[in-house]
Amino acid sequence: MLTSSERSIPTLDDVAKAAGVSTATVSRCLNSPDRVVERTRTRVMAAVEELGYTPNFGARVMAAKRTFTIGAIIPTMENAIFARGLQAFQEELHARGYTLLVSSSAYQPKVEEEQIRALIARGADGLLLIGYDRDASVYEYLERQQVPALIAWAFSETHKRPAIGFDNRASMRMLAENVIAHGHRKIGVISALTKGNDRAAQRLLGIKDALTQAQLDADALPIIETPYEIENGGTALAQLMNENPDLTAVMCGNDVLGVGALLRAKQMGINVPSALSITGFDDIELARIVSPQLTTVHVPHRQMGQQAAIELTALVEKTSAGKSVELASHVVLRESLGAPAIPI
Repeated sequence: MLTSSERSIPTLDDVAKAAGVSTATVSRCLNSPDRVVERTRTRVMAAVEELGYTPNFGARVMAAKRTFTIGAIIPTMENAIFARGLQAFQEELHARGYTLLVSSSAYQPKVEEEQIRALIARGADGLLLIGYDRDASVYEYLERQQVPALIAWAFSETHKRPAIGFDNRASMRMLAENVIAHGHRKIGVISALTKGNDRAAQRLLGIKDALTQAQLDADALPIIETPYEIENGGTALAQLMNENPDLTAVMCGNDVLGVGALLRAKQMGINVPSALSITGFDDIELARIVSPQLTTVHVPHRQMGQQAAIELTALVEKTSAGKSVELASHVVLRESLGAPAIPI
C-alpha cells in the first residue's frame, strides 16, 4: 500500500481525463457551475469526488489577482447581536465563492486597527466594518492599500463611505415615541459605552430627539453607560432605580441589556410592565423568549448581512463604485411596555 507521501496529488488534468472533458470544462464546473449543463457537471463532480481533487488555491489567486477572502471585524462574539447578520453575510459570500475570516475587537479601536492590518496582511480582498466611528488614519490606510471596506449596522446620509445598514437614531426615536405615547414621562436609559460606538451614541440621540419633540427635558434624562452584557444590564437597572425611584420606563441600548434589566427587576420585586416598563433594541431571539417578552426595535439582520455580501464583493470585483443602502427597521410592541401605573 502506498503511503500518503507516495500517493500522487490529483491534478486538473486527472479530473478532466476521468470525466472525459477538457480542463477548461472542469474549471468552469468548479468556478461557474451554472455555465455547464447538468449532465456534464454531474460527471465532472463525480470525478472530483472520486479522485479527491482540491483546486489549487495559489493558482487561482495568481490568475484572478484576488484571494477570494473577505474579512469582517465585529465588536463582540459574546452575545447574539451580530450572529444572524454575520451568518447571512457568510452564506452569501460562500455562494459567490468567497471565504470569510472573522475577528472581534471587544469594542477597542486599537484592537480593531490591529485586526484590519492583520487581515490585509493575510490578503483579504475586502473588509466588513461595524459602524463609521474610527480614526481617519484607518480609512487612509485602507485607501493606500486599495482594499475596499463596507460599513454595516449603521446608515447616515452625511457619510460618504458605502454602507448597508439602518438609521440608529431614527430607529430609537420611533421606539421612544411609543414609550412616550404610552404615557411615560419619567424615563431612564441604560446605554452601551458611547465612546467609539456611533451606534450607541446615535440611539441615545434618538431618545433625546423624542423627548425634545414631546417638550420634555432631554438634558435631565438619567443615563448609565455600560458594556453590553446581561449582568451589566441588571446592575445598571438597580443603580437607576436607586437613584431615580420615580422612573416608570427604562430604555436599553440593546436586547442584551434589556433582558438583564428585566431579570433584575424581577429579583427586586418590580413588576414589569405595571410598575416599570423596559425596552430593548435589535429584536434578537432572546427578546422573544424572556417573560415578559421584550418590546424592542427589529433590525433586519439577515437582509443586511446578505446585501452587505453582495455589495462588498461587487466592490472587490469593481462592478460597483460603492453605494449605500438604508434598510427599514420597525418597532415591535410586546409585553414589557405598558402604561405607567399613575399616568402623568
